[in-house]
Amino acid sequence: MLDFIRAKPEDVELVITGRMADQRIIEEADLVTEMKAIKYYYQKGVESRDGIER
Repeated sequence: MLDFIRAKPEDVELVITGRMADQRIIEEADLVTEMKAIKYYYQKGVESRDGIER
């Protein structure tokens, strides 16, 4: 994965999503964001929507 990241052209934006990113990927990245749900409508039983959450 690191070779793939390093080999990308300068004019290409690479977005990688997921959880528990390896520290080596975080160090190689220009931007890292961690999202944390504070309040989520699934907790009230609202089902996911095609094309949005699934």
